[in-house]
Amino acid sequence: MTKVRWGVLSTAKIGVEKVIPAMQQGQYSEIVAISSRSLAKAQTVAQRLGIPKAYGSYAEMLTDPDIDAVYNPTPNHLHAPLTLDALKAGKHVLCEKPITLNAAEARRLQREARKYPHLKVMEAFMYRFHPQWRLAKRLVDEGAIGELRTIHTHFSYYNDNPNDVRNKPEWGGGGLMDIGCYAINLSRFIFGDEPDRVLGVLEYDSEYGVDRRASGILDFMMGTATFTVGTQLAPYQRVHIMADLGRIEIEIPFNTPGDRAARLWVTRKGETEEILIPAANQYTLQGDAFSKAILDDAPAPTPLEDAVANMTIIDALIISNERDQWVHPNLAR
Repeated sequence: MTKVRWGVLSTAKIGVEKVIPAMQQGQYSEIVAISSRSLAKAQTVAQRLGIPKAYGSYAEMLTDPDIDAVYNPTPNHLHAPLTLDALKAGKHVLCEKPITLNAAEARRLQREARKYPHLKVMEAFMYRFHPQWRLAKRLVDEGAIGELRTIHTHFSYYNDNPNDVRNKPEWGGGGLMDIGCYAINLSRFIFGDEPDRVLGVLEYDSEYGVDRRASGILDFMMGTATFTVGTQLAPYQRVHIMADLGRIEIEIPFNTPGDRAARLWVTRKGETEEILIPAANQYTLQGDAFSKAILDDAPAPTPLEDAVANMTIIDALIISNERDQWVHPNLAR
């Protein structure tokens, strides 16, 4: 087998508009089926994207023996149950972030996944596969800007649609879950460590009941990471990585366009160098990296333990906001 045969759970916008077309360009990924609760909708999307099979239920698609792996972009509250269903059906799973609704659910998923050691599960933080982040990580690890001291992340968009899944608390909506998870994940990725304590401040929408603005401090002892994310703010995103001898600024850290060069700035010894990264589709790279791990029977590029740790920090930030105090992440369990 030279390509992994993928089935997609749901016709979610991110899958239809971004992930599926990108994975169809991959060297090791082949999209062979898509499912929806509506067969007509699945058929329409399948025809438009050139996908051979369409199913009118998730369960029916999971029984297809020609599918090796499943991409799960369903709403957050369905991530864990459908990922588990896929594992029981013998499929590898690439699941959209956040992996679950909370850390306890993530740990339960992890325990269940261990029953299927031949199958791989990974949380889909696609940004990690973009060359700009590989470069930033390498520069920090090599000490090119000195000793890492702090990271600041801003990520926002404006969405007041009452019907959007991100504005439904029972479905795992809110800014911290949707985009705050990126700020937490990249901070852990760049520091290469877990924070000892966290402080969170969340502001909730009185109508929707989800957090529309969230700020946090992650104390890694060797340095700090701070962030602000918002779902009812002017659209913007940026990451600043600060060390004692220099800094790195990433222009479009998360929704990096795949059709043009990415840009970051590295400042050292008072001089700033602009670095252009050739165009790369992070969704294609993510799909191929996971597919290659399946083909080679190698570990998933990002282990499930990382997803559990990220959810633990999210939980701790929510508890910190409720208690109005610093929280050690292990106390959130």
